[in-house]
Amino acid sequence: MKVKDTIHRDLYKHLFIVVLLLLCVYSSARVTGAEMADVFNNLDQMGIFLQRFLSPDWGYIPKIIEPMLKTIKMSVVGTTLGVICAVPFAFLATTVVTRNFFITTIIRFFMSIVRTIPNLLLAALFVAMFGIGEFTGVLTIAVFTFGMVSQLVYEAIEIIDHGPIEAAESVGATKTQIAFWSIAPQISHQIASYSLYAFEVNIRASTILGYVGAGGIGVILNSSLSLMRYDRVSIIILSILVVVITIDWISEMIRKRLV
Repeated sequence: MKVKDTIHRDLYKHLFIVVLLLLCVYSSARVTGAEMADVFNNLDQMGIFLQRFLSPDWGYIPKIIEPMLKTIKMSVVGTTLGVICAVPFAFLATTVVTRNFFITTIIRFFMSIVRTIPNLLLAALFVAMFGIGEFTGVLTIAVFTFGMVSQLVYEAIEIIDHGPIEAAESVGATKTQIAFWSIAPQISHQIASYSLYAFEVNIRASTILGYVGAGGIGVILNSSLSLMRYDRVSIIILSILVVVITIDWISEMIRKRLV
């Protein structure tokens, strides 16, 4: 057997792709000034951090219960407001409901703008307008939920069965009646599932929002990092992990019952 018969015919192409990727990584590192040597030069600092981080301050738990509850409340209220606003806009964002390409285009453009703005930027803007606190966090979560859920719901509407819609139109039903009685029953389970998913995402996101003053457990986490109290940081992260795992488990159980 010849050597060329034992080698894949695309070997040289794959090698070229690997070399090209390595060159891209190297060029990016040079342009950004990233140095892998810094990782090894800071091993002592890394050891100090890990020593403190792996020694959680268990006595700090009572002080993070209230901020954690505020984070959960922020996520519940923000997700609820976002979903309530997202569903009507999702109906208007599809020609299945409106039968008007112009209106649908405007609504989709607006929704795209909302989805473009990052969470932290939204929170920073709301902090500048309304000040520091949980209200700012609720608004940020609501806007983020609106952008995410409205996109998912209107895509779900696009692929529904048109039979009930045609039947309703044949008896003279209005667009509102069609939306309530022909479309909504077909996507109700999806709306519930998307709402639960948004709530899970918002629990994680609300933790980060505290960095710009949007309230919740993120404020405590930011202050602990600023004071280099890594023993408190670890217990805060552990508490967030427990809450996230619990909510994921509850959401999964609810979604299974909805199927």
